Amino acid sequence: MKFGSHSYIFTDRWSDSSLAILDTAKSLGLDCFEIGVGDDVVFDPRQTRRAAEALGLELAVSPGGQWPYECDLASENPAERAAGLAWHKKQIDLAGELGATAYSGALYGHTGVVKRRPPLDEEYAWIAEGLHALAEHAQGKGVQVVLEAMSHFRTHLVNRPEQMMRLLGLSDHANLYALFDTYHMISEVRDYAAALRCLRPRLWGLHACENDRGAPGGGLVPWPSVFAELRASAFDGYVIMEAYNSSIPGFAHQRAMFHNVCPDGEAFVRQGLQFLKQGLG
Repeated sequence: MKFGSHSYIFTDRWSDSSLAILDTAKSLGLDCFEIGVGDDVVFDPRQTRRAAEALGLELAVSPGGQWPYECDLASENPAERAAGLAWHKKQIDLAGELGATAYSGALYGHTGVVKRRPPLDEEYAWIAEGLHALAEHAQGKGVQVVLEAMSHFRTHLVNRPEQMMRLLGLSDHANLYALFDTYHMISEVRDYAAALRCLRPRLWGLHACENDRGAPGGGLVPWPSVFAELRASAFDGYVIMEAYNSSIPGFAHQRAMFHNVCPDGEAFVRQGLQFLKQGLG
């Protein structure tokens, strides 16, 4: 099992001046590090790769930065679906340059697009076609494509584990995996153990944080059930803490987080890592 942190726990935007954060991550006892990418995130991937490799840190990337709304694999407009595929391929190319293990997120649509109806069969067909092509492209780069279900406040497409497994089946590619986010699932499922069992055949990892995006432990997430299921399944994937640093002016607010749950990234990781390792040890 590998434990990690998202870059947003420490910084609002990755850059060449962020490399010291990797040293901090390693000193805190982390094995991997996820970097938010997008059109407004500019850095030299070779520098970040060299720094991470020197420290023995695995990298992953996710589309947390600027992502044009017209780039959407679920759009009813074929041109926008094509633009979405091209945009995600560009991020995967960056992941390949970084030597990253995975490209993860709600890649099946555009986060923040919530249509007030259930997903349509044709939407899933469009998405599956795009995801199959994306997974094939990523396989050639040595990058795994990891899909994250999100709450109904962020998407109408994939909110629950059974929807994720249906979409993975339709997409029909071995290079597609699932990510379980303990924050997003708090409003979608009642039985975390059953949800994890549903995803077990394709489970790549977890985003681990509390129901308020705070450090794992002490909130509403049913951690005993999570830990028991992961131990029972001999899970050996990735457990990555995710939050938004609330000491950076405006950053957490821009992400619709209005409470101060991560004022100190290092303290967040120390607290969360101790809790997770105790539970999974």
